[in-house]
Amino acid sequence: MTIRLAVFGAGRIGAVHARNAAALPGVEVAHLVDPGTDATALAREIHARVSTAAEALADADIDGIVIASSTDSHAEFLLAAAERGLAVFCEKPVSLDFPTVARVTAAVEAAGIPAMLGFQRRYDPNFRTVRERIASGAAGPLEQLLMQTRDPAPPPRAYVARSGGMLRDQAIHDFDQARYMLGEEIASVHAVGGALFDAGIAAEGDIDSLMVIMVSASGRMVQISNSRRSPLGYDQRLEAHCAGEVLFIDNRAATDVRIARPDGARTAPPLDYFISRFAEAYRAEMAAFAALIREGTPPLATIRDGLEAGRLAEAARVSIRTGRPVAVDPGWMP
Repeated sequence: MTIRLAVFGAGRIGAVHARNAAALPGVEVAHLVDPGTDATALAREIHARVSTAAEALADADIDGIVIASSTDSHAEFLLAAAERGLAVFCEKPVSLDFPTVARVTAAVEAAGIPAMLGFQRRYDPNFRTVRERIASGAAGPLEQLLMQTRDPAPPPRAYVARSGGMLRDQAIHDFDQARYMLGEEIASVHAVGGALFDAGIAAEGDIDSLMVIMVSASGRMVQISNSRRSPLGYDQRLEAHCAGEVLFIDNRAATDVRIARPDGARTAPPLDYFISRFAEAYRAEMAAFAALIREGTPPLATIRDGLEAGRLAEAARVSIRTGRPVAVDPGWMP
């Protein structure tokens, strides 16, 4: 069976998904859709046709769509996939408007289509190893989880204006990992955030620095630290403190070579950004989408996971605004 896909978005992450999908055996990227980008060169590289959204969705022979377009288009394309009965992979977030996230999630689930959310850390071998040691009981019960995500430099102001900002765009991965590692829901979110160094981000009403304390339904603790700037480069680490062992995921260096001299030793810098750090996870993610279509293999991240991570991002926004912890009951809405 040849799987035919339409990829919406030919920018940074869209190009990654398009190339990874096209490289899979038995997968064809039939349509590449991006009105805001000259997608001709990428389409030629992966042997796809540059199409409009209407043309791609009207193709009766496509099996699924990959949504990696601008965030403000995600909900529209998810609903189109639900209406057409197409399998869908969607980058996070579903929408910057949380009621829309809830409405689209309900529509996708009611349609019963195969749906997968782009939380690529779930497909990273290191994160999966930690999760499996916790879930299997090998590490003992998880008691405290610490995560930090710091970008090498702030994104352009235009990106901040459309992406959803630090909470909905960057930290949403940490909110997702909190639920994934704990295996239960979060009951309380207390966040502090501010624009400490980037005037452009502040002008967009967003923050460049964030710290969050969360407590799970059973009382376990999560600490998240995020920044839009890191002097050491891309900084993405995790510590899981369990009853029997402590599990660490450290920054991955560009190479494993260590250079030593009489005056000291140095190692290679971390991989430069999330695209290179999670390259293997992105490949595994597209392979999982193909397996979802071909064999019905359940994905590690569903649209419901996107909803719940988004709920935590919204609770953090409320907490920053009010200066108080937010109790997140099931079904809590901002």
